[in-house]
Amino acid sequence: MFDLSAIGIGYASLLMLVMMIGLLLTGMQLAFVTGFVALFFTLGWFGVDALPLISSRMFSFVDGYIFLAVPMFVLMAALLDRSGIARDLFDAMKSVGRNVRGGVAVQTLLVAVLLASMSGVIGGETVLLGILALPQMLRLGYDRKLAIGTTCAGGALGTMLPPSIVLIIYGLTASVSIGDLFKASFVPALILALLYIAYVLIRSFLNPSLAPLPTKEELAEDALNRPSYFKALFFPILSVAVVLGSIYTGIASVTEASALGVVGIMVSAIIRREMNWNMLKESAIATMRTCGMIIWIGIGATALVGVYNLMGGIDFVEQTILALSGGHAMGTLLIMMVILLVLGMFLDWVGVALLTMPIFVPIIINLGFDPIWFGVVFCMNMQVSFLSPPFGPAAFYLKSVAPKDISLGEIFSSLLPFIGLQIVALALVIIFPQLALWWQ
Repeated sequence: MFDLSAIGIGYASLLMLVMMIGLLLTGMQLAFVTGFVALFFTLGWFGVDALPLISSRMFSFVDGYIFLAVPMFVLMAALLDRSGIARDLFDAMKSVGRNVRGGVAVQTLLVAVLLASMSGVIGGETVLLGILALPQMLRLGYDRKLAIGTTCAGGALGTMLPPSIVLIIYGLTASVSIGDLFKASFVPALILALLYIAYVLIRSFLNPSLAPLPTKEELAEDALNRPSYFKALFFPILSVAVVLGSIYTGIASVTEASALGVVGIMVSAIIRREMNWNMLKESAIATMRTCGMIIWIGIGATALVGVYNLMGGIDFVEQTILALSGGHAMGTLLIMMVILLVLGMFLDWVGVALLTMPIFVPIIINLGFDPIWFGVVFCMNMQVSFLSPPFGPAAFYLKSVAPKDISLGEIFSSLLPFIGLQIVALALVIIFPQLALWWQ
């Protein structure tokens, strides 16, 4: 039997990284890559006797009661995607900005905030906005890059606004209160949304050709086709109030609130006469696919981090990062941010969270930083990864429903200003931690 412990933790860490990159380049899924590497190092470093320790760690990951909130919020988003709630909400918000230059883009961002507060995932939201908002902005003569960037960046707000699945996974990994994470992320998420809105309005004011005002005929047509505001706004606002209100007031836990959200969306769909067996079946299948992916990545990543911890890897990483930063707390944090940004460009956010947070969070706590604040910082970092080339998932979601003449390269180039705004918001939260800790 080979003995990997003879090469030392430094070379073992390098070998682990090379193996992961090599296996990922073959096209193997991240969940199986991490699982295989974990098994290889468990046998090579400790032998067969250590396998029960790793399996018990994997079981503890999927055994958490709070983990039930993930499929509930994903199901909530899936039901929302297949109902007409989002479509009616977008139509009702037309009156917000039809007479304002850039108003349809602002309307898109406001709808994105409401949808994000109802679902917590970005895939369906980006697709919905790509179907509802992007064609309308292009038809009205909006600048293509402004329309594309607004739609895609707005759709990705679901990673920041409660009930964000990213925050739930971070809370599970870092063993911190998810309710506190939701409170902490609220203001930074609104700041980011306001930065988007300000960017759209300022650019439209400086260059009116980017966002033409509607003609009198178009305004008259909108007046004739005015939707029912009660029907369009009541159910989304009620859903947000039930889910977030019950969490913030302490009436319900995050898991209980997620179940309330599902019931709320289902009742809304029944009242709107949209609920049917096919819609329920498709939503359930979509939920199982998403949650299956999260669980498998979680199992593999948990096993890998578990064996790396037993090898002494976490102490090695901490010493390496502190040496590179000269022992300065802010320097250490910035190195972590760079690592997360790079990993986010190539790996799924679930893998990034589960691979890095068990290592980074203890370091952050030892440096005197608040883990709740760091959760918001991590989430904002992942916001950047959702839009960043070459594998930004939000761009691929939008490409799936965008007009055929819009290339993936054009989508990524349209997102560059919004990535800049995300980095500005991230820097603000790092410099002013009270933006996230306002409630304490």
